[in-house]
Formats: sequence, C-alpha cells, structure tokens
Amino acid sequence: MFGHHVKLISPQFVRPFVKGNKNDAIDAEAICEAASRPNMRFVSPRTEAQQILSALHRVRESLVRDRVKACNQIHGFLLEFGVSLPVGPGVIKRLPSVLAEHPLPARLISILERLHSHYKYLDEQITEVEQDLRRQLQEDDLGQRLMGAPGVGPITASLLSAELGDGKQYGCARDFAASIGLVPKQYSTGGRANLLGISKRGDKNLRCLLVQCARAYMMHLDKQKGILADWVRAMLTRRHSNVVACALANRLARTVWSMAFRRSEYHAA
Repeated sequence: MFGHHVKLISPQFVRPFVKGNKNDAIDAEAICEAASRPNMRFVSPRTEAQQILSALHRVRESLVRDRVKACNQIHGFLLEFGVSLPVGPGVIKRLPSVLAEHPLPARLISILERLHSHYKYLDEQITEVEQDLRRQLQEDDLGQRLMGAPGVGPITASLLSAELGDGKQYGCARDFAASIGLVPKQYSTGGRANLLGISKRGDKNLRCLLVQCARAYMMHLDKQKGILADWVRAMLTRRHSNVVACALANRLARTVWSMAFRRSEYHAA
C-alpha cells in the first residue's frame, strides 16, 4: 500500500529499544530503531490457508488438554475411593462396566458419569477437528509432500505447513531447527565453547510432534533401511534413546525445511 513493504517484528526484539515508560510515541520510536538494525529478523506473514490450519491446531491442542484433564479427574476420584485403574485413556471408554463392578456412592457415580460424557464429547470434537485437518491437508501441496518424510503423519505435516510455509524466512535448515528449540543451548565465553541440552525455544507443540515422529521412526527401526537408519542405529550404541530421539527430530526438522525451501519431495538415501 502506498509503495510500502510491510514487515512484522517479534515484540521480544523491540522491547530492548524501549526507552523509559511505555506509550505510543516511545513504542513507535522503538519499532523504528529495531527495524533499522541490519541483522533484524522479521516474521513472515501467513496466508489464509496457513492461518486456518494454525487455528485448527490451536483448537485441537486445547481440546486435547481438556480431555487429559477429564481423564485425570476420573482416575483421581476413583483412586480416592480405593479403585485403581490402569494408566491411559483406554479404560475410560469402558467406565460404565468399571462402575458396575465396584460399590460406590450414588452421587460419585453421577459425577463420574458426567465426566465420562464430557470426555466422550471432547473425544468426538477432537476426531472432527482431525478430519478437518486431513481435508485441509489434501488441498495443500506442501503438506502432501511433507508426509513423505520419515515418521511424519497428517497432524505434524499440517502444522509444519502452517508454521513453515515456504521456509524463506529462515536462512538455513539449522535456523529452523533452532527456532523450535531442537539445537543445543550455548553458553560460551573466552573462545571456549560450552554446549548444553536442547534450548526448548519456540513452538512447544511443533517440537513435541517432531520428537514423536522420531520415536515412531525408532520403534520400527528394524524395518528401516538407508543412511538415516544406519545413523540412528550407530547413535543408539553410544547414546540414550531420548538423546537420539531429539537428535533425529533435529534432522527431521532440517529435512522438512529443505523440502519446503526447494519445493522437493523426500528421497531416502
């Protein structure tokens, strides 16, 4: 508009340039000062399709949290009355038969039945959101190509498509992996490099999904072939499986960035 090119700056990069108290004039001055920095990192605007995918994922994440909360409440209430159930959501689906097997107060049974109905409602809503994500993914070329990467399913592919886009906002594959906290945290001084655990910065949900993709790949490692499978097997001989999962998630993040940036498909070596 009017010959201007709009750029977005993350608020965390503007805050150090704010002088004194906060008001509109000082904020505008800080934004101008931050925008003039030669190495300032800007945020790429999203398309409508990316915004819709991101909204669906936020809704799904909220519903999953509520479903876990309801499941934990059911387990906790039953445990207070001496009924211990196996860990996991599977036993919640057969809660009516569990209640019939144990003599419990009528009011407690009413509360548990209400929680069970709420749990089933949340489960149905999550299923519908996931179906919407799959339908949206069928119209997304990048998402379809990302599903060819090792361990990447429709949920992860759709979130990557929404957050990554064409990948041009990142200078290289390592920058994308660093943006979601999959590279070692650095605390170096005096020319002495000191690398710690992963930084865990950026999108927690995306990082969690990539680690789950890595674990899914490792679960079927005996059926995998190629350079990546050989690398994972070699790493497992000298590192803990949790460390290997994070390292593999790092490689997957770099791989999907390359696929998005070069508009290519995954080819196993």
